[in-house]
Amino acid sequence: MASIFDKSLKGVYTPHRKNTRDMQTVDMPVPDTVYIVMSQHMGPPCDVKVAKGDQVLVGQILGHSEALFSAPIHSSVSGVVKGIDEIIMPNGVRSKAVVIQCDKEQTPHPDIRPPQISTQADLVKAFYDSGMVGLGGAGFPSHIKFNPKNLGEVNTLVVNAAECEPYITSDYRTIMEDTQDVLDGIRTVMRHLEMKNCTIGVEDNKPRGIEILREAARGDDRIQVVQLHSKYPQGAEKVLAYECTGTVIPEGKLPGDVGLIVTNITTLACLTNYLRTGVPLISKRVTVDGNAVEHPQNVRVLIGTPIRDLISFCGGYKSAPAKLLMGGPMMGTAVYDESYPVVKNNNAILAFDAAQVEAYSETACIRCGRCVRACPMNLMPLRIEDCFQREDNDGLRAFKVGLCMECGCCSYACPAKRQLVQTNRLAKARLKRQVSGTK
Repeated sequence: MASIFDKSLKGVYTPHRKNTRDMQTVDMPVPDTVYIVMSQHMGPPCDVKVAKGDQVLVGQILGHSEALFSAPIHSSVSGVVKGIDEIIMPNGVRSKAVVIQCDKEQTPHPDIRPPQISTQADLVKAFYDSGMVGLGGAGFPSHIKFNPKNLGEVNTLVVNAAECEPYITSDYRTIMEDTQDVLDGIRTVMRHLEMKNCTIGVEDNKPRGIEILREAARGDDRIQVVQLHSKYPQGAEKVLAYECTGTVIPEGKLPGDVGLIVTNITTLACLTNYLRTGVPLISKRVTVDGNAVEHPQNVRVLIGTPIRDLISFCGGYKSAPAKLLMGGPMMGTAVYDESYPVVKNNNAILAFDAAQVEAYSETACIRCGRCVRACPMNLMPLRIEDCFQREDNDGLRAFKVGLCMECGCCSYACPAKRQLVQTNRLAKARLKRQVSGTK
């Protein structure tokens, strides 16, 4: 068996387990009730723009914020607002949610119409009006990403189709089912941002996807499909940028600062759909998998659908779930309540039974260095852990904890099962509180 790390490439080998790779996406019917959360992006949550008893239509704005770092939130259904609830999100943050009793009619809002795009400003507005955020998991508002302050210096679009997390195949199904939408989205962005090059990064465990993208881009020398080594975390923004273009994104900088825009492949396909139909981001292709799920599959589901309804659509549980994840097993978020709804940047729901999520006890660090050799950012997690425990904030800065992307490679590689990525997360939060002056 191969080592979990390789001397020539940072990261770790994880089991692929792409069980749903060849499963055509199926559409889930409209649920009885949806819960539209007002915090579905980086930045401040949206303010609720409807009230209990209001009749709402598909595509109608439910939440909006004047903050720049935000994105409007739309209704995925038609129906009646039952109330405005406050829910605790998986990360512990409280957020308001609009609860809608669905009428199953899916009546579109009369303002829905395809936008007219002729300039870069039009494209940025379209991204905003669609409610688009990065669909790879981070939830970065797209209208900000595609409006870099140094637009004239940005010349390369990097498309993330790596999908390096185990189990998840939703982006792969985008390649297979929405190929032309992907290419149209790429060309739209390149045209209006006057970008010269596009690189699509795909791991080599998806040979058919690579073949299809290369065939679709044939004759367009601006678009290159790069075959990436199948190793986690190839899909991380800084890793992908380097592997596709050789460009290093420095600490504290964004891709735009070094001439790049990095975006998820499904984001581009959804952009094309919005430009064609005028329907904002109200549904997601989600991989439902895990050994506790009766019928794993890829499902197109309306945003706001409770996870329990999605699992039920997939046949329910075949064994008692011990852990429920939104996202992949490496960077996904554990969900404590299956009534929590699907959100915009949700690309998978994974359910595992107790046999699959055996807990391990930490033992003493043996200074083996595996965490260092695995870290794609060349950090020293063991030294960061030491500084955190000693409350040495200057040491945390010196060892560049701010560069940690919380990919989990250090914890995965650690034979002592130390919770290194969790420590890094806490360390970054401590430094952030120190800067802001909060406790």
